[in-house]
Amino acid sequence: MMIHSQELLHIADTVAREKGIEREEVIVAMEMAIQKAGRTKYGYEHDIRAHIDRSSGEIDLSRYREVVETVEDEMTQLMLDDARKIKANVEIGEFIIDALPPIDFGRVAAQTARQVIIQKVREAERERQFKEYKNRQGELINGLVKRVEFGNVFVDLGRAEGLLRREETIPRETIKVGDRIRALIMDVRNEAHGSQIFLSRTHPQFMVELFKGEVPEIYDGVIEIKSAARDPGSRAKIAVYSHDSSLDPVGACVGMRGSRVQAVVGEMQGEKIDIILWSSDIATFTVNALAPAEVSRVVVEEEENRIQVIVPDDQQSLAIGRRGQNVRLAAQLTGWQIDISTETSDSERRTNQMESLVALFTKALDVDEVIARLLATEGFSSVEEIAYVEQDELTSIEGFDEDVASELQKRARDFLDEQEKTDTEHYKDLGVSEELAALEGLTPKMLSILGENNIKTLDDFADLAGDEAIELLVDCDLTLDEANGMIMSARAHWFEDDHKPITDEVQEIEE
Repeated sequence: MMIHSQELLHIADTVAREKGIEREEVIVAMEMAIQKAGRTKYGYEHDIRAHIDRSSGEIDLSRYREVVETVEDEMTQLMLDDARKIKANVEIGEFIIDALPPIDFGRVAAQTARQVIIQKVREAERERQFKEYKNRQGELINGLVKRVEFGNVFVDLGRAEGLLRREETIPRETIKVGDRIRALIMDVRNEAHGSQIFLSRTHPQFMVELFKGEVPEIYDGVIEIKSAARDPGSRAKIAVYSHDSSLDPVGACVGMRGSRVQAVVGEMQGEKIDIILWSSDIATFTVNALAPAEVSRVVVEEEENRIQVIVPDDQQSLAIGRRGQNVRLAAQLTGWQIDISTETSDSERRTNQMESLVALFTKALDVDEVIARLLATEGFSSVEEIAYVEQDELTSIEGFDEDVASELQKRARDFLDEQEKTDTEHYKDLGVSEELAALEGLTPKMLSILGENNIKTLDDFADLAGDEAIELLVDCDLTLDEANGMIMSARAHWFEDDHKPITDEVQEIEE
């Protein structure tokens, strides 16, 4: 079967146009097909190469033999002396090229060539799809539903196919073959069987992109979407901020008579959307995020990335939401952990905390309840704080002079010394190892608690996770970073053998 040169170029142009790939890639695929057919005819042991002229379509088929000093393969190599009999000025490393007659493709050779071309074109098409859609991650795309298999939806995107997995569809929505559908390009992977374009309708960014399409101010950058959170098919929250102080970002997103937000709600199958005003002040932002619930007070614990929110008793269920939905979405929106408590429970907690402190100060400092309560009311939360605080902080309390302050600090330090002595004896009686006791950061009180929980060796402590250590030492004001630091120090001896000198290892083996 002979193919005319111009016909070959015409085929290349047609395939390139239909598959959306470069003409050059198709011609290279054809060259490889012809090359494979040539090796089938003349022998696979030969280095047969094909070249198609990009202008005329003429096919050159040649055998290549490399010029070498020592021949290892007679089929692909040639000694310098023999090569110079063919081409006088040839040098080591160059090739002797022998032209071969054009191939008259038989049925088998033609089929082989066709398979090679199809394979190479598919590879080029997959690579084109991967590069094109990889750059479009996070973009909203329209497609036509081709088929639905076990809840997974395959979407025709025009020049590619997208996969909308079952878990990425909005709960209870019905998708049928032939439906036009909008989805977010969530991920693009270049896998062995082709590029996989994964779509989503449940990702928070899907909602963000919908708002960009409905609200021109967002598209123009005047209004910025700071964060978004969703419980797909049920409820969502979106935090917005206006760079133009004269423009209300919430009103702009809602639109005239709710037209803009309703368009988004319709696409999201009726999912209710709370549009929240973003604030750089985390306390204010948290109050906004918990809407429609009212908030009485907010306590921000920056080190723990936690916010304690106190609400009126009748607002607790609204703040938490059905199955915790409202507080969960607010936490996702702000990026902080939110704890909800009522005014009554918070008052009880603070009362209990106060009474505990009063009892502690009365016993530790050997003072009456009036002085102990005064110290607690002034904000002192531990005996350590009283013992080592600057003295002027004590003398600033009404009725406290330098003598009283000095006596209180002396009693506090005496109490701590006695407590440390008691704790030391206790952890030793429990059998806590000297290695663990020597670990920097662990106090006698901590060691006693660890010993009571059967953590007595360096390895026992090293096996803990940071949050486990904090849970055990909850009364010791230990931060997660401090806990992790001590645990890593406890693990240090695990890695000492990895750095042992080779000579030491050899000596151990010999012994």
